[in-house]
This record gives sequence, structure tokens and C-alpha cells, in this order.
Amino acid sequence: MTTVLVVDDEAPIRLLCRVNLEAENMKVLEAANGDTGLEMARAEHPDVVLLDVMMPGRSGWEVAEELLADDATSGIPIVFLTARAEVRDRAKGIDLGGVDYVTKPFNPVELAPLVRDLVRRVESGERDALRREKFAELRELLERY
Repeated sequence: MTTVLVVDDEAPIRLLCRVNLEAENMKVLEAANGDTGLEMARAEHPDVVLLDVMMPGRSGWEVAEELLADDATSGIPIVFLTARAEVRDRAKGIDLGGVDYVTKPFNPVELAPLVRDLVRRVESGERDALRREKFAELRELLERY
């Protein structure tokens, strides 16, 4: 069973993620802030972390940096799930080591297929390819503007 850790200070977002991911037979862990998210990631070793950027206290950027710097959690793929939709924010998320970047509002029905595909690709050694694809999408966005 795929385990997803949702780190977001907004309870309705965590609930939305939980309902949609559990409906697809995934186990969902929740953290309402960055410190708790770090503790849970280290203790539970989820398959994926869905991480908000703008949270009180430790930001999602800081959480991602800590997760990726720790040998115990560096292999966990991070998907930023945030209202920060500017291209530079997307680039920062991927540059930090995230494998995807989903902007709020998002279609919750698309979450489980995204997580399933992400886990499959990371497990088959495509983590770097995923990040390259995201950088290519960002370049394309920049060229349009």
C-alpha cells in the first residue's frame, strides 16, 4: 500500500487529500506544520510527501531542504502542493529537489493518479528524469512569456 504524508497547515486541504487518496487505497498521514511533518517523515518513511510551501513556522522550502539533506529521508519524493503558482516558485521547488509542483486550487481527483505514477517512476529509477521533465516544462512556460 502506498503511504502519502500530507504536510499542510490547512485542515480542509489535508482532508481533501485524505479522502481522495484513501478512496484509491492509499494510506494517508497528516501533519499540520513543518516540524511535525519532518518528525513523521523520519518515523514513518512515506512513499511520497505532499508539501505545502507557505506554513507558519518552518516553511515547506525549509522542510524539503531538511528532508533531502537527511540520508534517512532523502529518497522520499516531494511534491510541492501550494498556492504559490509563479514560475520562479515552481523552479525553486524543483531546484530544491522536488519531483513535482501542484498549484492550489487543484483537482483532487488527479492526485491519486499523480502519486501512483510518481511512485512507479521513482521506484524504477526515473527520479532525475522526472525532475528534468519539470525543468523542461518550466523552460517552455518561460519561453511563452
